[in-house]
Amino acid sequence: MGLKKLAAKVAEYNMRLESGKASKIKPSDVEKVLEKLHKKSDELGREIASAKSPQKRARLERKLEVATEQQERAEWLLNEVSQ
Repeated sequence: MGLKKLAAKVAEYNMRLESGKASKIKPSDVEKVLEKLHKKSDELGREIASAKSPQKRARLERKLEVATEQQERAEWLLNEVSQ
């Protein structure tokens, strides 16, 4: 999901928030998720370093890419909810 889609989802969330159909996202909640994502990335990095087969290394590298993208989205969201 690109940042345009994420921005659209945040706009939809803001409309639901204004109508009382959603609860406010707390920056501390996003920070907790970011912390978990950083730990997961570190763990994946260690697993990549110790991976013996090229297939396992490739699979772990794809997982690391996904985790990195999720970190970028979480940081963007943290910036949006902190305003």
